[in-house]
Amino acid sequence: MNNVSYWYALRVTYNREMIVKRHCDANKIINFVPMTYKIYERGGMEVRQLEPVVHNLIFIKSSRLFINELKQKFPIRYLMDQGKGTPITIPEKEMQHFIAVAGNYDQQIVYLDPDELKMKVGARVRIKSGIFEGVEGTLVRVRNNKRVVVQIKGVVAVATHYIHPSLLENIES
Repeated sequence: MNNVSYWYALRVTYNREMIVKRHCDANKIINFVPMTYKIYERGGMEVRQLEPVVHNLIFIKSSRLFINELKQKFPIRYLMDQGKGTPITIPEKEMQHFIAVAGNYDQQIVYLDPDELKMKVGARVRIKSGIFEGVEGTLVRVRNNKRVVVQIKGVVAVATHYIHPSLLENIES
């Protein structure tokens, strides 16, 4: 179990998620940090800069052995499943869908706290075409638009921009 690779959600203290990401990239460890463009004014000019959306959060696909070694070098800790008392592992398919939406920096996506979805849960849908083709999630109304939400349960959720209903198909759960 300790030598099998899973996707783990990890907290990195003191906004060092990009340092851990660079270390993982250098060691060819698959990882993902949700990012977005922020616009700042510097010297009278607008500068567009890619930054983490949720500071202190990184997803790493690796074994517990590697992550435990990483914990010796960096101030990180597992996000824990409160019910089981074990580190949260994310299924591969769920993570692929999350990366498909959250990794698209030029689209208008909205990050949500998992608690924001509790009262808005709708139908499970699959997007049939477009840049998010194949992504599965929950259809919700967010800020007066229908969007598809992909969530890592208990960690973070991301919503696409408006998706026309003709591009959606219901999924039987």
